[in-house]
Amino acid sequence: MATIRDVARLANVSVATVSNALNSSDRVSPELLARVRAAVEKLSYTPHAGARSLRKRSSGLLGLVVGDITNPFFSDLFEAVEDAAAANGYLVLLCNSSERTEREEAHLKMLRTQRIDGLILAPTGAASMNRAALLAQLEVPVVLVDRAMDGLGYDAVVLDNRKAGFEATSHLIGCGHRRIGLINGPEIVRTAADRMQGYREALLSSGLPFDPALVRDALFQERPAYDSLAELMALPQPPTAIFATNNLMTIGVVTALADRGLSCPEDISLVGIDDQPWADAVLPRLTVIAQPVRAMGETAFTLLAERIGGTRLGPGTTTVLAPRLVMRRSCGSPASLKAAHV
Repeated sequence: MATIRDVARLANVSVATVSNALNSSDRVSPELLARVRAAVEKLSYTPHAGARSLRKRSSGLLGLVVGDITNPFFSDLFEAVEDAAAANGYLVLLCNSSERTEREEAHLKMLRTQRIDGLILAPTGAASMNRAALLAQLEVPVVLVDRAMDGLGYDAVVLDNRKAGFEATSHLIGCGHRRIGLINGPEIVRTAADRMQGYREALLSSGLPFDPALVRDALFQERPAYDSLAELMALPQPPTAIFATNNLMTIGVVTALADRGLSCPEDISLVGIDDQPWADAVLPRLTVIAQPVRAMGETAFTLLAERIGGTRLGPGTTTVLAPRLVMRRSCGSPASLKAAHV
């Protein structure tokens, strides 16, 4: 592999001249620049990325750690961040924690060795001293996305998850439902806790009791949601409606209902979160709470770029984006109300 000294020798110039030609061509005469470029091409010389980052104090790399890459929400988030990064000359290293704290911490350690310029993190689990220490050791700007964490002082971009839970539950209450099952993620995850809070507030505002028997933690995953639906329908008084708080769990619920010969909204109503293309393609078309995922990714990148560039100073702030209820065909009156009107 050719070195910068090989290029300098062939072009008959100093190593410093080669470096200037490669990094600041306006500092080198046209004649010397042509000689250096000819030598680079003949030797197929490629500058060492690590050495360049040391000289420039910049690698051009950003880290993005997401909770579960099989979740289309995080795939869309990555696409939004990568598009914004590419338009500004950055590459993105994508890491998947699979909602496991130990894997997230391993990724943070790895990213430190890559000399990233900044990090966008969708943290898994609750805040911890170990995570805080690992983030501090990166010595780069950090922006949290999808999930804020108190006490770290970083910028964050999140959905108004309390409002999302409130609107979904209120919509089902407005359809006449009084027993609404909640298939949620673990409450140590901020998004799940906030969506649970919105669910409870909607019940309270309508004078309905909170029944913990109607709540299941399905880990934000498809199979546990499938099993949770079976548990809820086996109750002496099963729910007449379900609110599933992410798209993977919504898929699990839809599959479980189909396997039991139940249909929406004739037998049970359903509201999910995330407006994926399939939500408008299945029958019935699903009522969902849509998240502005592209805006979340673009905003997170903008905040990070401003921190990297030094144009954004001071303590971190939290940007809260609004959810949107998309009404389709998966919600209707409870079967008991329909029977009463026959």
